[in-house]
Amino acid sequence: YIYPTELYFKQNLDHFDFTINATFTQRYFVSEQYWTKMDGPIFFYTGNEGDIELFIKNTGLMWDIAPMFKAMVVFAEHRYYGKSKPFGNLKPSTKTIKEFSYLTAEQALADFAILVKHIKSTDSKAKNSPVVVFGGSYGGMLSAWFRLKYPHIVTGAIAASAPVLYFPSTVKCSQYNEAVTNNFLSVQNGETCVANIRNVWKTMNETAKKPGGLKLLGEIFHLCSAINSSTAVESFIKDIFGNMAMVDYPYANNFLSNIPAWPVNKTCQHLSEPNLQGLDLLQAMHSAIGVYQNYTGSVKCYNVKTTETSKLSTTLWNYMTCGAMVMPFCANGVTDMFPVKNWTQESFDKSCFKKYGIKSRPEWALTDFGGSKAVEAGNIVFTNGLLDPWHVGGVPEMKSESVVSILMWGAAHHLDLRHANDADPSSVVEARKTQVKHIAKWISSTQERLRPSTAHRV
Repeated sequence: YIYPTELYFKQNLDHFDFTINATFTQRYFVSEQYWTKMDGPIFFYTGNEGDIELFIKNTGLMWDIAPMFKAMVVFAEHRYYGKSKPFGNLKPSTKTIKEFSYLTAEQALADFAILVKHIKSTDSKAKNSPVVVFGGSYGGMLSAWFRLKYPHIVTGAIAASAPVLYFPSTVKCSQYNEAVTNNFLSVQNGETCVANIRNVWKTMNETAKKPGGLKLLGEIFHLCSAINSSTAVESFIKDIFGNMAMVDYPYANNFLSNIPAWPVNKTCQHLSEPNLQGLDLLQAMHSAIGVYQNYTGSVKCYNVKTTETSKLSTTLWNYMTCGAMVMPFCANGVTDMFPVKNWTQESFDKSCFKKYGIKSRPEWALTDFGGSKAVEAGNIVFTNGLLDPWHVGGVPEMKSESVVSILMWGAAHHLDLRHANDADPSSVVEARKTQVKHIAKWISSTQERLRPSTAHRV
C-alpha cells in the first residue's frame, strides 16, 4: 500500500464544557488509494496510547481488506500522544493537574466523532459512507465504546484484544500474571522454565545484599546505569515477560521490540536446565531477557526504566490508569511465576495522589461504557488470543446476530489485526473471515438504508 497522507485538524480541548474555547491540533492519516468515491466505506482506526504511526505499520488487516471493500483508510491519533499534544511535552504531575484533566477516553472519543464528521463534510462523496472502526488493546476498547456512544456515526466495530472488563470489580488482580505464567508453562520445557523464573527473584535479592552485589547485578545484566536495589531489575524483567507474552507471535516482528518468532519458547530455551542456581541462574536470565531486549545483538546496555518502544508513552498511560482506566495487578508467586506483590484500591489511590494529585474512579468506565453490557450496542466483533494475558479482561466467547466474541487459540495480542501471514494459526484465519463477513453485512445494511428511494409517488 501507499503510505497515507498526514493531516491535521483543530479540535476543542474540552468537548463538554462550553465555557472553554481552547483548542489543539490532532494528527491523522488518510489513504484514498482503494476508495470508491461514491459513499464507499471508511475504515477508521481509533488511536491508542502512542504515536499513531506505530499502529499504521502494525494494523495490516485494514490494508489487507481495504481493496476488497474499496474503502478509505483513516488512522486517528489519540489526544496527548504522538504529535497531538495540547501542551507540548509537558508531563503529568501534581503541578499539571489542570492541563491533563482533558486526557480521558470520553474526550478522545469525542475527538474521533468530530473528525469523522469533518472528513465526511469536506468531501460530498463521503457524505453517506458507512464507517467501520478498528482498534487493538486500549484502541480496541475505544472502538467498541465508539460504536456504543456514537451509533449514528459508527456502523460497526472490530475490537481486538479489548479488555473492556479489566477493572477492579470485574477481574481478580491475579489473573493477568497467571495468564502470563500459563503462556510460559505451555511451551517446551515450560515447567522447568517457570521454576527457574520463580527462583531468580530470591537469587537477585540475596545477591544484592552481598558486598558489591548491586554492582555485580549491573554487570551480569549489562545495565546502562548503577542501581540502588534489585527492585529495578526485578520490575524490568517482569515487564519484559508480560510484553513477551503479549507479542508471542508465530513470526519475527518489531512491534514493541525486535523479536523472533515464538519469543516465549525462545526465552525458555535459555532456562530449560533444571534447578539453576546462583550466578548460573542470573546469567541464564540475562540470556533469556535478551530474546526481547537484544535479539539483534545491537544493544550495548539495558535501560531498566523502560522495556517498550519510544513510540508508546507509559508515562501518559500510567496517568490514565490513575483516573478511570484502573487496572489491578498483583502476584502471589504460587499461581504465577512472579514475586509477591499486593494490590489494594487504597494503596493504589495513595500512589496516584502522590504522583499526580488525583484520585481514581475505578467504577466509572464500567458505569459510563457498560462493561459487558456494551455488547448491547450491536455490530461489534470482539477477538481475544488465548496466549495474550489481556484476554482475561475481554468479553467471553459469545455469538449473536449482531455481536460476536471470538477466542483464538495460539494467538497473542491482537494478532488478527496484523497483516495476514502464512504462519498465522487457523484460529486467526477463521477469525478474520468472521470479521470480513460482519463488515460486509454492516456496510451493505447501511448503504441500503441510506440509498435514495427509487419508488415513484402515486
